[in-house]
Amino acid sequence: MAAGGGRCTECGSAELVEDAHYAQQQLVCAACGCVVAEGLLTTTYTDEENLREVSYSRSTGQKEQLSRCLQRGIRRVQDLCKVLQLPAVFEETAVSYFQRALQHPSFHLVSLEKKELLGGCCVFVTCRQHNWPLTMGTICSLLYAKQELFASVFLSLQKELELSVPALSLADLVKTHLSSFQLFQHSAEVPAPFVEDKEKLVARTMQIVELASETWLVTGRHPIPIVTAAAFLSWQSLQPAARLTCTLARFCKLAGVDLAPPARLRLKELLEILLRMASQLAWLRVLHVDKKTVVKHIGDLLQHRIFLLKNAFCLEDEAQQCATAPGEGERSPGSPPAAGGAAQKESCPSEEQRQREGSSRPLLPPCLINPRKRLRTAALSASDCATTGDEPISDSEIEQYLRGPEEIRAFRKAKMWP
Repeated sequence: MAAGGGRCTECGSAELVEDAHYAQQQLVCAACGCVVAEGLLTTTYTDEENLREVSYSRSTGQKEQLSRCLQRGIRRVQDLCKVLQLPAVFEETAVSYFQRALQHPSFHLVSLEKKELLGGCCVFVTCRQHNWPLTMGTICSLLYAKQELFASVFLSLQKELELSVPALSLADLVKTHLSSFQLFQHSAEVPAPFVEDKEKLVARTMQIVELASETWLVTGRHPIPIVTAAAFLSWQSLQPAARLTCTLARFCKLAGVDLAPPARLRLKELLEILLRMASQLAWLRVLHVDKKTVVKHIGDLLQHRIFLLKNAFCLEDEAQQCATAPGEGERSPGSPPAAGGAAQKESCPSEEQRQREGSSRPLLPPCLINPRKRLRTAALSASDCATTGDEPISDSEIEQYLRGPEEIRAFRKAKMWP
């Protein structure tokens, strides 16, 4: 049925017809098909009792997509909590965080991939707040997500919702990371000599991680590579005869964990600390312990950890004290020469003893012992330093050469210009 008294806003045609679409009267252009005006509905979910007429954009159809997305997200959060076997309180908290995040304007226009990771971030935040040991790698493996993208969504969630997320302690991190290892049960992939008791491995790894913390190897570093390197040394030390030939890459493959690139560097640093500690034990100096054989004696080194660390990293301080100590010519007049020489000999270790014990250094962070090399620019030659007159001039320098009106008049008068 044609309707008069109007034109199409798109093509300007006056051929407008009324069309009933799902019991809703619409004004449609017969020339281009544009919907010029939509009709009115009689009921909605809010105005059903009052029978008010509202447009379709305000009806339940407009909010159908948002509610569907919310339902899928809540279901994903609940399934993730069930897989992780979390308490019911954790599930309720994670769902509430997810609902708040979807209502926040910052997460309305994000990609679908980030919205799927948003539920995992809410579960991760909930576990951290309740001191439940859960790593970011575990969540990413369950969601098949990249850790970089997950970390960006997690930081956005923490910032926008103003959430307080406490850090995970090293002890809880060791237990959580080692619980995912596949070395505690005999299988086709894991030979019998490589199977280890979980409690023994966790206890030995905890001691090595504490040693790394005391020697500045944990400060400013990602904890997972350190825990992986410590677990590898602990696993080798429990049965060194059958496991010394196994490499770190093969160990991670057998355990079913990813080998982070920094893990090799952390392993090298831990072996250097253990070698310095081994140099303080008399029965190990005779054996000429190296990086491969020091693993056999990790149990003894950890048992006397405090004493060995104190002796391994205090020799340089003693050497400095000996260097500044008064010599024979600076003795007090009342002291006998023999007594002074004997006291100095007892207080200062001999050069042969130092070489036998190895070169010592103070206990400092690795960034101070091996600082990164900075690029140095080459020195300019004499020809480059010479002034040619073609050098670039900055705006501030140009302003210094500009003359004012009074200077121009004085200069003209001095030169007798017309």
